[in-house]
Amino acid sequence: MTLLSLSSLKVSLGQRPVLKGITLDVAAGEFIGLIGPNGAGKSTLLRAALGLLRGSGDIRIAGRDTKAISARERAHHIAYLPQEREIAWPVSVETLVAFGRAPHRSLGGLSAQDIAVIEQAIQRMEIDEFRHRSAIELSGGEKARVLIARALAQDAPLLLADEPTVGLDPWHQITLMRIFADLAREGRGVIASMHDLGLAARWCTRLIMIDHGMIVADGSPEAVLTAERLRQVYGVTSFIDTIAGGMVVQPLDVDRKAH
Repeated sequence: MTLLSLSSLKVSLGQRPVLKGITLDVAAGEFIGLIGPNGAGKSTLLRAALGLLRGSGDIRIAGRDTKAISARERAHHIAYLPQEREIAWPVSVETLVAFGRAPHRSLGGLSAQDIAVIEQAIQRMEIDEFRHRSAIELSGGEKARVLIARALAQDAPLLLADEPTVGLDPWHQITLMRIFADLAREGRGVIASMHDLGLAARWCTRLIMIDHGMIVADGSPEAVLTAERLRQVYGVTSFIDTIAGGMVVQPLDVDRKAH
C-alpha cells in the first residue's frame, strides 16, 4: 500500500528554489532515512509533504490528492515530529502525550482505546518514571522523548520525523531506531531525516539521499552509502564495512579535493 506519493514536487523559499522536482513513493513497511548535507532540502520536503509549505507538483496521501483532505483527516494518516523541541505548556508529560490523540477524539474524554495507545507510547519511549512531571521542566533529551511519544500516540500509518535523534544519548538513539524499525515491521511507514549515517545505515530499510534539492540516490543502504558518493555529496572520506549482519559507516575526515 502506498502511504505517500510525491510527483515533481518543487518548492521555493522566497526567490530560492529548494526542491527541484522530487518524485518518490512511500510504501507501508518501509523505514526510510532521508539523508543529505545541511541545506539539501530534507526539512522542506517533509513540511511540503504535510502541506505546511506551498509548492507545485502532485502530493497524494493514501492515494488521495492532499487538496481534497482536511487537516484533521490528514492527521489520521500522517504524524509529524518537527525539529523544534520547545514545549510552551506547563502540562504534565502524560497530558502532553495525550495531545497526540486529538485527531481521533470527539468532544468527550479519552476512550479506552485512547488510553491504551497513550500508555503504549509512554512505555515505548521509556518515560513512565516522569509521566507526572511538568513537561517544561524536562531536559532536552527528555523533551525529545516526550514529543516522540506524542507523535507515536497519534497512531498514524505514516510517521514523518525531522532529525528525531537530536538530543538523545546513544542508548535512546538506538532504542528509537528499534522503535521505528518495529513500526515498519508492523506495517506502518516511517521517514526520518537524519545526519547520523551510521544509524541510517544500520537501521533503515531504504535511504533517500538529497543534494541541492534533488534526489541523487535512492535504494538500500548498501547501494546508497558508497565511499565515492559520500565523498561527492558530503565531501568526506569514510570507513564502510559490514559487521554482525549490518553496515557500519563512519565519516573519517574532510576531503578538500571534493569541495
